[in-house]
Amino acid sequence: MKTSPVTRTDRQVALREEWVRVRRQINALEARAAALLGQRLELLDEDVAEAPMHRRVIERSMIAEFTVAGRAAKGTIEHAFADARMLGEEFGALREALEDGAITVAHVREILTAASAVQAAIREERIPPDLLGLFQAAAIEFAETESPARTRAHARELAAVLAPQTVTDRHRDALTEQDVKSRPVDDELSLLTALLPTHRAEAIMDRLNTMVRHQKQHGEDRHPALPVDEQFLAEADRAVEVITAEGTFTIDPFVWHGPDEGDPASTPEAIDAYLEMMDRIIERGPVPIIIPEDPRPIGQIRAELLSDLLLAADPSTVFGDGMENITARIQVTIDGSTLSGRDDKPAQLDGTGTLHPDTARTLAGRATSWTRLFLDADGMVTHTDTYQPTAGMRRYLRARDQHCRFPGCRQPLHRCETDHTRDWALGGPTSLDNLAHLCPAHHTLKHPSVPDAHRWAARQLPDGTLQWTAPDGTTHLDRPPRRVMFTPSGPPDPIEHDRSRPPGDTGSPF
Repeated sequence: MKTSPVTRTDRQVALREEWVRVRRQINALEARAAALLGQRLELLDEDVAEAPMHRRVIERSMIAEFTVAGRAAKGTIEHAFADARMLGEEFGALREALEDGAITVAHVREILTAASAVQAAIREERIPPDLLGLFQAAAIEFAETESPARTRAHARELAAVLAPQTVTDRHRDALTEQDVKSRPVDDELSLLTALLPTHRAEAIMDRLNTMVRHQKQHGEDRHPALPVDEQFLAEADRAVEVITAEGTFTIDPFVWHGPDEGDPASTPEAIDAYLEMMDRIIERGPVPIIIPEDPRPIGQIRAELLSDLLLAADPSTVFGDGMENITARIQVTIDGSTLSGRDDKPAQLDGTGTLHPDTARTLAGRATSWTRLFLDADGMVTHTDTYQPTAGMRRYLRARDQHCRFPGCRQPLHRCETDHTRDWALGGPTSLDNLAHLCPAHHTLKHPSVPDAHRWAARQLPDGTLQWTAPDGTTHLDRPPRRVMFTPSGPPDPIEHDRSRPPGDTGSPF
C-alpha cells in the first residue's frame, strides 16, 4: 500500500532531521576522538622527555600503533594527531564548536590550515597574539552556516587581512616549490602531477572544462565521417549504369554524369531513368543527419586536451576549429592602494583564496576591463561605477554574488545564470533586489516545470540574502559573501588617508 503524499513528506522531513542529529553526534564524537589523541600526545611528550635522542622513533612507533589499530593510512593518522595538538593548545573555541556539533571535522581542517599564516605572523612578532582569537571567532561564525569549501576561501581571506605580510611572503616562497612530476601507474598509464600557483591551476582547469563542454556539445568540429545513405547510392549507381553502361562510382546526383549530347549512349531511356531518380530524391525530401555526442568520458577528454595543448601549444584540428578562442577566466579583487603600489596587501582570488599582490598587478595590467567597488563598513558591496545601467547591474551582481547563490554551492559566476528570483513572467522586476546568480543545476530546482513535490522556491531579502524554501517547507538562508574587513577603532592616520578616493572605495575586481 502506497503512502499518501502528506505522510511521505512528513517521513522525508523526519529522516532528514534525524540525519542532521546523527551528524551532530558524529561531530561531537570526532571531537572526543581528537581529545583522546591529545591525551596520547601528552604521554608522547613524557616519553620524549625521558629519551630525547629517540624522539622520531618514539613518535613513529605511536603513529604505527594507531595506523594498525584504526586500519587507516599513515598520513591520515599524522594529520589527526597534528589537528589534535592544535585543538588542545590554541584553538579551544574551535574544539568547543566541534564538540557542540556546530561544525564538522572538514571545517576544522580548513580553519587550522588557514590559521598557520596567522600563527607564523605571531611567532615573528608581526601581529599581536590576541589576533589569533579574533581569527578563530570570525572563522567559526562563518563555518557554522557555510560549507567547508566556502569556509576554506573565507578563512584564507581572514588570514590575509590579519597577517598580510606573512601571506604575501608565503605566496612568494611558494613559487620556488612549483614542480611537475610523472609516476608510472601501470604499463599503459602514468600519473602526471603539477604543483602550480592556485590562480594558474584554477585558470587551467577552467579552460580545460570549457573546452570539454565545447567538445561534448559540438561533435561536428571533429569533422566526422557522415553516415552513408546506402539506398540512395544504390539508386544512383543503377541510374549511372543505365546511362553509361559502365561500373558504379561516387557521383553528385544533381550533376549530369551521362555521355555528352550527341553520344549514341545518350538514349531517351537513359535520360528518363535519370529524371525518375531525381523525382524520387526530391519527393523524399532532405534526410537529417544526426551527429552523435562525443561518447568519451569527461575525464578522458580533459586528459587528451591537456596532452594536446602541452605537446602542440594550441589545440590541433582533431579537437575542432572552434576551440582556439577559448580562454580561461578568473575574478580578482585588489585594493586600490595595493593596485597603485602604496602597499602590498594580498589580493583576493574570488571564491578560492588569496593572491600575491605582484601577480594581481600583473593580471590587472593585462585585463581588458575593471570594475571599481564601493564597500560599506561591513565589507558589503553597495554599488559600482558605470555608465550603462544594465551593464552596471550585471557588474554589481557579479561583484556581490561571486558564485552560485544556492546554499553551499561554489560554482563560479561564468558558469551561472542571472536569475530573476521572482519570475519575470509573473511580474518580477529586473532589478538588483530581484536578481541573483544560480548555476544551471540549482536554477532548475525552482523552475515552474518541476513538480510541486520537488520544487524549491527562493525569496530575496532586502540585504541580498536569498531565502530558499525546500519542498517540505523548511527554509535555508544564503547570505551574500562579504569581503573580509576589520575597521580601525580610532581615527585613520592622516598620512595614510587618501582624500581623493570616495568613502568606502576599497577595491577593483577585474
